[in-house]
Amino acid sequence: MRFRRTSGGGEAVADGGAQPLASDERVSESTALRGSRAQLGELLVGAQLITHAQLAEALLQQSSSGKRIGTLLVELGAVTEQGLAQVLSEQLDIPLVDLSQTTPTPEAVEVLPETVARAHLAVPIVLDENGVTIAVCDPSPDLANTLANASGHLVRLAIASRSDVQRAIDSAYRALGNIKKHVQAFEATEAPRRPVEMTVPQAIAEDAPVVQVVNLIITQALRDRSSDIHIEPQGERLRVRYRIDGALHDAVELPSTMAPALTSRIKILAGMNIVERRRPQDGQITMEIDNREIDIRVSTVSTIWGESCVMRLLDRSRSLYEMSDLGMPSVTHESFAHMIRAPFGMMLCAGPTGSGKTTTLYAALNEIDEPHRNIMTIEDPVEYIFPSINQIQTNEQAGITFATGLSSILRQDPDVILVGEIRDVDTARVAVQSALTGHFVLSSLHATDCAAALHRFLDMGIESFLIASSVLAVVSQRLVRRICQTCRVPYEPKDEEIAFYEDSGGEFKAKFWQGEGCNFCAGTGYRERIGVFELMRITPEIKRLVVGWATQEELQRMAVSQGMRTLRDEAVRLISEDITTISEVVRSIYAA
Repeated sequence: MRFRRTSGGGEAVADGGAQPLASDERVSESTALRGSRAQLGELLVGAQLITHAQLAEALLQQSSSGKRIGTLLVELGAVTEQGLAQVLSEQLDIPLVDLSQTTPTPEAVEVLPETVARAHLAVPIVLDENGVTIAVCDPSPDLANTLANASGHLVRLAIASRSDVQRAIDSAYRALGNIKKHVQAFEATEAPRRPVEMTVPQAIAEDAPVVQVVNLIITQALRDRSSDIHIEPQGERLRVRYRIDGALHDAVELPSTMAPALTSRIKILAGMNIVERRRPQDGQITMEIDNREIDIRVSTVSTIWGESCVMRLLDRSRSLYEMSDLGMPSVTHESFAHMIRAPFGMMLCAGPTGSGKTTTLYAALNEIDEPHRNIMTIEDPVEYIFPSINQIQTNEQAGITFATGLSSILRQDPDVILVGEIRDVDTARVAVQSALTGHFVLSSLHATDCAAALHRFLDMGIESFLIASSVLAVVSQRLVRRICQTCRVPYEPKDEEIAFYEDSGGEFKAKFWQGEGCNFCAGTGYRERIGVFELMRITPEIKRLVVGWATQEELQRMAVSQGMRTLRDEAVRLISEDITTISEVVRSIYAA
């Protein structure tokens, strides 16, 4: 069977008994399509999406890079992916598809192998008697033929933006879709209803069913943007959950007999002791998933049903956040950016676990990383690597703790020091002394807000006058989920939500918004998160209160009287600007 492209709609037609196209016909048709694509830049200019200057710059870069003109214009920020898809649709007379509301059918997904879909950024949408409709972001001349050969069906092309196609592929080709056959293979080779202890050879054999199950769980977690994987034995089942945008979601249930074997495999990867099942253990895994290198921090602890395992995923390929990407309002951003350039003193970042403290500290380091500064860090663990910064990993077996590592750093002539976390009085004391002796110190601290962070220092036994002299500012933060902009709809909040909004000083709103749930947000109504910040500058008045051991309420009142916007104030602002919802603020932020 041979395939040829018809002149309309980007369709590749199976031509069973027909004569193959003549070579000159194929050449002329491909040349015509390429010729139409050559005018893409002019069409974008005509649609006033880009300027002639931007087109000229993209054409200049194209001559050296060989990339397509549309891809370059998107990379240069001259046009959005959606704008490019719209123009391509009109130019090539190929329909535009909204993948946020169009769910690929399982029958359509089955006809195109995942490797082909990812290689060509193509996702099948619908399969019928006339063929299969496949959404692509770059309908090149031979793509329809390639997809038709791979699927064995007639192909109708549709156009969507590159990011939409990538998200649709990750959603359609779920790694966990193949997990059932591996579970069945595991159960077929092991005694039923009996927890299975794995030997080391079994735990490292790449073709073992349990090895494949672990790989699929991690792969799907990365594709779903999970920050953590929870593997929890519970009676007759083994529950696997992903933490996505700060909230846990059920991923898959496995038979309880797999729990010991699954944990053993993870322990082997993390270099942990698979024999010891009573004591808590920690380890680390480095692996490559979907051509992305990731680090995984592993923690196990014994429960009444067996060992519970939590894995924290750190994607090394993810670019570091810029200060402007954190979500700080302009006034807070300007003040924070000014203070991290201080020659000495201490800047504290406070918040509970998972509130984005490390991200904020890394963004600050990225901002002040300049050749004339010697920047050193002591972290546990080193989550992301800076090429131009000296980073130290704690190692208790080697005697490198936060306190001892920080003392060693002081002999390395540093200008800026990042202490990953202040957990004890020894680390706190050395950090304070470092700030007082001419170094600029950045660190994180577990506390509910800025005033509580200062009191934690006092509770550790650090003298109040040393705190007042060394700390320049405290920034406290939380993360809240953003409303999915693809599926947001107006809604009527509950009476208690309205009461909370009004009591918190929220401005009058005629309409509130929430996410209805779509393919891109996995039906949650939220996608990605944004930071909520309060910044307390240690002014002379606050210094006097700290020295006098003032209460947290007194510190808070003084800071607010001097212009500090609290976490609650900032969260209500995000509600009024339709960035998040009232229920999400109540869930995520300490609002007392």
